[in-house]
Amino acid sequence: MRRLWIALIVASLGWGTAGVAIRVVLDRGVGPFTVASLRGAIAAVAVVGLLLVRRTRFPRPLAVRVGIVMGVTNFAVPYLTSNVALQHASAGFVGVTTGLIPLVTAVLAHYFIFGEHLSPARFGGLTVGFLGVVVLISAGDSGLTEGGQPVLAGVLSLVAVVSIALGSVYAKRHAGGYDPFEVTGVHFVSGAIIMVVAALVFEGLPHRITGFSWAVLVFTGLACTYLPFALYYWMLRQASVTFVSLAGYLVPPIAVLAGLVVLGEQLQPGIVLGGVMILVGLVVSDRTERRPVKALPVA
Repeated sequence: MRRLWIALIVASLGWGTAGVAIRVVLDRGVGPFTVASLRGAIAAVAVVGLLLVRRTRFPRPLAVRVGIVMGVTNFAVPYLTSNVALQHASAGFVGVTTGLIPLVTAVLAHYFIFGEHLSPARFGGLTVGFLGVVVLISAGDSGLTEGGQPVLAGVLSLVAVVSIALGSVYAKRHAGGYDPFEVTGVHFVSGAIIMVVAALVFEGLPHRITGFSWAVLVFTGLACTYLPFALYYWMLRQASVTFVSLAGYLVPPIAVLAGLVVLGEQLQPGIVLGGVMILVGLVVSDRTERRPVKALPVA
């Protein structure tokens, strides 16, 4: 169990600091789709390199199917939408919305995964959490010193949340039938291809990228993307999908704190109140997650 928590914390640190790193590059004039595609491509190269070193077998049909689904739902869609959201709101604002991932995942798992039931407590937590998002969006606080469009950023962030939850449940349904490393390769390569195509169509070839921006992009590709996802797939085979999604507890405060310290973002009332309500929803929901963790059989 200790290894699970260590993996969860490390993955959360990677995901939680990603928004700040991305906003640093966006502020230097690089387009959101270009940032997403380069981040994804760097991570994909790292994954493929690891697979070659490990001499991982060619992915089986199930691994290819799961990997492509995850490439769309947990890579391309949330990374593209979140990057656009980060143009209109702070990293803390966008990070707070990730707290909904465990709640939305729990609802979907109730209907699509045997044994993961949606209790009244979880339903109550989901309700409180969504009310927190309403407060977050309607307060008009973007967390930026000037400008910002919290409604647009909130909608885009919710699209990312639902997409991630769908992908998590799908991967968990088939978690006993594939090697995580097989899926990771397909996941990153397929997602990166989608993002590169989107970047070329909407923003053209990348330009005006400084050496510092490249260094930050490498950080996002390796520490904020490759490593968290590798740990994510490992955890999916060892724990319930609801436990794995508890990264939603850790990512919001990490994102808020990193934004305050690194970028001087503002901790505005709407973000605080909405974030607290989402956290309360998570706590209420998590009170039912008390059963022992069981490892899934290896394929």
